Amino acid sequence: MRSSTETVSDPTAEAALRALEIAAAQVSTMPTHAMTNRDRLTLLRRVETVTRMLPAAALEWTAQMAEQWSNTEFAANNLVDTLADTLRITPAEARARWRAADDLAHHTGITGETIAPPLPATATAHAEGALAPAHVKIIRDVIAHLPAAVDPDTRSDTETMLADQARELRPDQLRKVADKLEALINPDGTFTDTDRARRRAFTMSRQGPDLMTKCTVTADPELRAYLEAVFAKYAKPGTLNPEDSTPIVEDPNEEVAQRDTRTAPQRQHDAVKALLRDSIASGRLGQHRGLPVTVVVSMTLDELEDATSQAVFTDPTVPLSGPPVATGGGAMISIGDALRLASHAHHYLALFDHTTGRPLYLGRTKRIATPDQRIVLHSRDIGCTFPGCTKPGYLCQVHHRTEWANGGTTDADQLTFVCEPHHRQAGAGDAEWETTTAAAGHPDAGRTQWIPPVHLDPSRRPRVNRYHHPGEYLTCTRDSVSSRPG
Repeated sequence: MRSSTETVSDPTAEAALRALEIAAAQVSTMPTHAMTNRDRLTLLRRVETVTRMLPAAALEWTAQMAEQWSNTEFAANNLVDTLADTLRITPAEARARWRAADDLAHHTGITGETIAPPLPATATAHAEGALAPAHVKIIRDVIAHLPAAVDPDTRSDTETMLADQARELRPDQLRKVADKLEALINPDGTFTDTDRARRRAFTMSRQGPDLMTKCTVTADPELRAYLEAVFAKYAKPGTLNPEDSTPIVEDPNEEVAQRDTRTAPQRQHDAVKALLRDSIASGRLGQHRGLPVTVVVSMTLDELEDATSQAVFTDPTVPLSGPPVATGGGAMISIGDALRLASHAHHYLALFDHTTGRPLYLGRTKRIATPDQRIVLHSRDIGCTFPGCTKPGYLCQVHHRTEWANGGTTDADQLTFVCEPHHRQAGAGDAEWETTTAAAGHPDAGRTQWIPPVHLDPSRRPRVNRYHHPGEYLTCTRDSVSSRPG
């Protein structure tokens, strides 16, 4: 086990941490070949109890950090990003721990008194190591989903009963008990508008290898009513069929409807796509970060020329091939889809050359980047340049690599994309992330480098985000291998 070089100022806490680290190293390396299976099972059970206790203690520390938070102490001026960066966990996991601390940790009242956790029975069992994370999640989900009309006493009794059952049951067994209990508490399935509003959701999963995305919707009654009206017109057989040379919008005749081979879900998909395309093309959505709300696609001139030459010199019925290109939202779409997007009215296909004289170089005459400069950044940076950040260009602000206050210029080669949370971490202090431009001759010449704060990397070695340029991962790996001695 790697020994930590960090220390805490409290001597008692430091001694306990050192003892824990030493004990963990001893337990993880002790010989067990001569043990019986009964001994190994006892070993597993006792270690499991200890590993369940530690997260409960971590929730207490998380709650204390939240209550005593200061935006000036760390580069990330919020608890979620600080936990994610320091512990190297996802922001979603950091946010989940913060929310769990709200339910399972003690809190301090305005007069300084200690307030018991909102889920006291669950918190006690969790601290004793009796509950696994899956047990805790089931209990918290059940309490959160109870209708607003359920009285406090019933909520308390429900939580206590589930915590007691969780001490004896596996998570899958507890889930069945929870389902029975929810049916007993709300036998008529009565929910208010507030209950329904809590459940509304639209979730997009990651794109698959085929560039398709699975979406999950929990629609409130109003959204369902809108969808029903749209589907009634635009999801009929024969309407908006992409296989027709000119898709029909108004009522199709019987012949057109009969040759439509799409399924009902496919027709509904095409109806929603047509509705969104029309809304974006209308121009009524205004602007976002200085550009019209539209689809921005980044492709090189070589990629465009390869695709168009195929359209001219090959069978036009054969789909265009080539590597997918990125949109400003981070999605990957095929070359053919990109060209179809550009063919619709009010969409923008921007092919630019740095020598065309467009206003990309403004010196210090303006602080705010122009729409032209944002288009350049969509092409060059694609998304946030902060190390490891996956935010696409749509969700980014424009940052001066050399701070405006320190004389930075508003020129395209001195600007960079950065998402809002990471933009707040940028600065010139030891507790902030500094930005600079990799010099000529550097392997990353011209790219944005981020210098981490001291508490993350005492040596403050510059970092470059390669997420939006995945081909660089292999290039950098080959370069590092070839540079090794021998």
